[in-house]
Amino acid sequence: MYFGTLLLAWWLIAAASGPTAYANVQAFTGSIIGKLILFGYTWALLHHLVSGMRYFVWDLGYGFKANEREALTWGALIAGISLTVLVWIIAYAVGGGR
Repeated sequence: MYFGTLLLAWWLIAAASGPTAYANVQAFTGSIIGKLILFGYTWALLHHLVSGMRYFVWDLGYGFKANEREALTWGALIAGISLTVLVWIIAYAVGGGR
């Protein structure tokens, strides 16, 4: 989450700084390393979201048995990965792979 947040801050500062700075950020995010950081950041955010829902379920008083806790943990992991892949597929379909 740290690298992704730094990348987001860099992108916002570059957008406010002008076209040259923005082009530099776009060149970096278009590289393999930039895309890996963006993919990891997407996964971290979505996993955090889904895990938050798991804690909400626990706050309601459900899911405390050992098998339920394990199912919720695996569900959060699988849902985070699945949502990440889905977001990236939609982004490439809408954005044309740019």
